[in-house]
Amino acid sequence: MFSGLSAFPLTPLNETGIDETTFVHLIERLASSGVDSIGALGSTGSYAYLTRQERLRVAQLAVQHAGDVPVIVGIGALRTRDVLELAQDAQKVGVRGVLLAPMSYQKLSEDEVFGLFDAVTRSLSVPLCVYDNPTTTHFEFSDELHGRIAQLPHVASIKIPGVPADLDAARSRVERLRALIPAHVTIGVSGDAFAATGLNAGCDAWYSVIGGLFPQIALAITRSAQAGNVQEAERLSQRLAPLWALFLQYGGLRVIATAAELRGLAASSLPLPVKPLQGDVKQRLHAILDELELA
Repeated sequence: MFSGLSAFPLTPLNETGIDETTFVHLIERLASSGVDSIGALGSTGSYAYLTRQERLRVAQLAVQHAGDVPVIVGIGALRTRDVLELAQDAQKVGVRGVLLAPMSYQKLSEDEVFGLFDAVTRSLSVPLCVYDNPTTTHFEFSDELHGRIAQLPHVASIKIPGVPADLDAARSRVERLRALIPAHVTIGVSGDAFAATGLNAGCDAWYSVIGGLFPQIALAITRSAQAGNVQEAERLSQRLAPLWALFLQYGGLRVIATAAELRGLAASSLPLPVKPLQGDVKQRLHAILDELELA
C-alpha cells in the first residue's frame, strides 16, 4: 500500500459544503486507473479547512467508491485530542492507512512532534504514514527524528518533501534516511517535480498531486522508475516541466484545482480565501494542458 503511486485527489467543495457527486467521480476515476493507493484528505484534499464531520464524510465516500484500491486518509489537526478523534473516525469507516502531518499554530519542538506521533500510534489499528511537508506545516523533520518516530508501532512509511535534483545526491539522501529506519518502513517522495528522481534514487512510493487528477501520466513515470528505466522516467517528468514551474510559483493545489476546472472534472475545489488561478496564468495553464494532452 505504501509503495508505487499514491494518488491524492482534490476534495471538490464550496462555502456550503462538499460536492459529493464530483468527489465520488474523482475517486472512481482513480480506482479504475490502476493507482496503487488513494490519499484522500491530503493537502491536495484541503483537509485542514474541513470540519470533523466533513472529513468523516469524505473518508466514507472514498472507502465506499475506491473498490479494491487502498484508501489512506489524512488525520492532521492542531490538537492531539482532535487527531485522535479523526483517527478513530477514519478507522471506523474502513480506511487502510492514515497520514499524519504535525500541524501547528505555535512552532513545535522535536520532542512535541515525537509526542504527537507516540500518542497517535498507540491508538491505531492501521498503518501510518509520516507526512513531512515543511511548506504547509512549517516544521522541518531531522533524519534523526524520523528515525525515532519510525520505531513506533504502526509507522509504515515516511513521506519526504522532495530530493536533490542530482541523482547521485538524491540516492545519498535516501540512503541516509534508510539507514535510520526499520526495513519495513517505506520512503515516499512528494513534490511532483522531484518524483522521478526520487523514485530513481530508491524511494518506494510517490505521493502525488498530479496523480490525483491525471493518473495515467503519473503511472507512466512510476512504472518506468519501478522497471529500472531511469531515462524514461526522467524524460516523462521533464516533459511536464512547464507544469512543475507553475506548481513552484503558485502551489500545486491552486494549479491542480484550476486544471480540474478547465477539464470539467470539478467546478469548485478550493476553500476561501484560497482561490484558483485567474487571467493570463489560467490561460497559460490551459495551453500547457492542451500541449501535454492531459485530460
